Amino acid sequence: MSSKNLIPELEFERTSTQKLLERLPEDKLSWKPHPKALTLGQLAFHVATIPGRIAIFANDGTTTAEVLTDHPLCTDKNEILEVFDTKFNEALSVLNNTDDTWDAENWSCTLDGKEIINWPRPVLLRFLMLNHWYHHRGELVTYLRTLDVLIPSIYGPSADENPFA
Repeated sequence: MSSKNLIPELEFERTSTQKLLERLPEDKLSWKPHPKALTLGQLAFHVATIPGRIAIFANDGTTTAEVLTDHPLCTDKNEILEVFDTKFNEALSVLNNTDDTWDAENWSCTLDGKEIINWPRPVLLRFLMLNHWYHHRGELVTYLRTLDVLIPSIYGPSADENPFA
C-alpha cells in the first residue's frame, strides 16, 4: 500500500473536520460530559492535531506511548483552528514525500523503553492517522450535540444540515 494513496481521503475529510471545529463554543471548551472524559477543548485539540502528529511520528519512525497519549488542555478556539491548519499541512507534506522505500519501513511505539507496537508506516497512517481521527471526530459530534450545537453535514445530511436540500 502506498501512503500517497491516503492523500485524497485526508483532503476529503478536511472539510468536515474544519466545519466541526469552527462550531466549537469557546465558552464551553473546559466542559466535559463525564469526569473521566476529556474536556471539549482537549478533544477538539486532539482532533485538530491527529493527522499532523501521526504523520510526523510515522516519518520519525518511532514515538513513545507517553507522547502518543498526551492530550494538552486548550481553551482557545482560534488556537485549535490554527493548529488544525498547521498540522493538516504537515500531514500532507509528509505524505507527499513518501515513496516505496519510506512505506517499506516500520514505525514503533515504546512504553517504558519496551516496544509495544511495530507496524509498517502505511498501517500506522491508516489505523492512527485516519481511523483514530474519525473515531475522535465522532466523539466531538456527540459532545457538540450534547451542547446543542448544530451539527454540519459530514457524510450526507445531519439532523441540522442537508447539503442536498
